[in-house]
Amino acid sequence: MPSQPDDRHARTRVPIHPPIAARWSPRAFDPEATVTAEQLTALLEAARWAATWGHRQPVRYVVGVRADEAFTTIAGLLRRGNSYAHAAGALILVCADQGEDERTALYSAVDAGAAIANLSVEAVARGLIAHPMAGFDVDGASAAFALPEEVRPLAVVAVGSLGDYTRVAPEIAERDGRPRERLPLDQIVLNWSGAGFPKFPELGDDPVVE
Repeated sequence: MPSQPDDRHARTRVPIHPPIAARWSPRAFDPEATVTAEQLTALLEAARWAATWGHRQPVRYVVGVRADEAFTTIAGLLRRGNSYAHAAGALILVCADQGEDERTALYSAVDAGAAIANLSVEAVARGLIAHPMAGFDVDGASAAFALPEEVRPLAVVAVGSLGDYTRVAPEIAERDGRPRERLPLDQIVLNWSGAGFPKFPELGDDPVVE
């Protein structure tokens, strides 16, 4: 296994914003690298300015930097399969204030997803990596951080710098080295302006990035 997997850029039919094409979810974090306060602030600002339903702004965060109390607590809540994230520079618990009605609860989760996407792309733009995870003790997180009943933990995002794949478990290296795949557009775009399926350009052999 090389120190880093081969090119991980998304293969797209037309060029897209480079940090989006370059975004993926590595599991190899550099345990020596740090995430600065400025970098973390930038990621949280990017998340804060994500689209929000009805201007509700329901997304909440608990931020831990490696070795501080919040980080240690969040790391201890991760399922065993996510233990690689203990080497991250920061762990961000993403929560949603579900409010008092069903629609707010539904769209608070949508807002949280948008915030995680913004945060992840900002991380790539700053030379960092980010890996969102759902495998953690939700009830334990609520108790550990004394979250109000309506604030539900949804995901943990590990942030840091890409590590050396020769030093990670073989199963992680193998999984992260697999080709990146997504369903083709003609399977996920159900209709385009009422005219049926568009004629999408064919994918080439190489990633289409700028």
